[in-house]
Amino acid sequence: MVYKHFRVNCIFRVLLIALFIYLFFYLLFETELYATMIIVVSFTIYQIYGLIYYVEKTNRDLTRFLDAIKHSDFSQSFSVTGLGSAFNDLKEAFNEVSDKFRKTRSEKEEHFRYLQIIVQHVGIGLIAFEDDGNVELINTAAKRLLRIPHLKNINKLESFSKPLVDILFKLKSGEKTLAKIYDNNELLQIAIYATEFKRQQQKLKLVSLQNIQSELEEKEMEAWQKLIRVLTHEIMNSVTPISSLASTVNNMLTSNGADENLIFGNETSEETIADIRGAIQTIQKRSEGLLHFVDAYRSLTRIPKPNFQIFAVSELFDRIIRLMQTQIDDNKIHFESSINPESLELTADPELIEQVLINLLSNSIQSVGQQYEPKLTLTAEMDDRGRILIKVIDNGPGILKDVLEKVFIPFFTTKKGGTGIGLSLSRQIMRSHRGAISAVSKPNEETIFILRF
Repeated sequence: MVYKHFRVNCIFRVLLIALFIYLFFYLLFETELYATMIIVVSFTIYQIYGLIYYVEKTNRDLTRFLDAIKHSDFSQSFSVTGLGSAFNDLKEAFNEVSDKFRKTRSEKEEHFRYLQIIVQHVGIGLIAFEDDGNVELINTAAKRLLRIPHLKNINKLESFSKPLVDILFKLKSGEKTLAKIYDNNELLQIAIYATEFKRQQQKLKLVSLQNIQSELEEKEMEAWQKLIRVLTHEIMNSVTPISSLASTVNNMLTSNGADENLIFGNETSEETIADIRGAIQTIQKRSEGLLHFVDAYRSLTRIPKPNFQIFAVSELFDRIIRLMQTQIDDNKIHFESSINPESLELTADPELIEQVLINLLSNSIQSVGQQYEPKLTLTAEMDDRGRILIKVIDNGPGILKDVLEKVFIPFFTTKKGGTGIGLSLSRQIMRSHRGAISAVSKPNEETIFILRF
């Protein structure tokens, strides 16, 4: 319909121009009305100019419309006045298409913002980067995990962990791996998964980062608890009747009036009877000792639920120092404590945390016992991630690296006469607080046990 109007308008204008030309030649050859001829020529020139402007204005509007589509600029509008009603439909079509594009673009922008909000609020770290390491996207979880405010290139992470950078570049699409990283004396077990995609001929790699250290520790403790339950149950069931029978036989042998000849026969010597009596007593004592030993390990599976309270860390430290002061003085240990800030408060079960700190301080006191200038420090502070840290630091002989990874495993101990329960129990208490305990040691320099809440 628009093109039909356009043709009609053009034909009309051409016919009008032709009419004025015919009128001009008629006046020129048939009359002497020169003034009229000038008027006719002026109208003819005006009509020719109007036709050219009419066609070119349409072309300009069409060019402007196509440029707007090319550059996604839909802020322009197309006026329907000044060119006649023949182009009303075209102008309205221009404006309608622009409105449609503007609406589509607005919906895309809203959808993009919606996806951005989801990406930024998801709990798993996400990083999208090019082959040269230039980062296109990094979400809040990744920034928090890597402790960076922004990231322009993956290579900038070398200050955090060079092995992590190597893994990010080498990991292929669809592959996953587990990276072990130490960050400020904290062990991070980061599960990494990679995928690749193209965006406008641009190849990008998207990796997800998730610290699963706490989940691994929790699963490990659950496995140990299940194993301990089974072992203690089976051992108790087997040892209890042995202990009971040994006690019964021992009572029979040691009770007044017992006829040894009747029990052992006349041919049994006193020496043999004494050996038998000693063996029975040994079996009884060893059985009872084994029962007490197994019962001690049962405590690993019977940790009470924390009774959470808000309390000042200074109050906790005061109680701990009063309890441990005698041991500290007896061993002539130089003791220091600090809290930063002094008003620091903790949400936890004070009795359970007190038990953990007593265990750690007792271990440290034993560790520094042979040192020339024994030193012990207890501190509390906030880390870069806003978590409360309590540290027990000593200058004892330290712990070897291969041993350090095993100190929290149940039954494992390096102390003579130790049971391997204390640190494992402390770890479970911290897990019940949604926290963690870790250890860092430099042999012959210092050992640090860190509680993270």
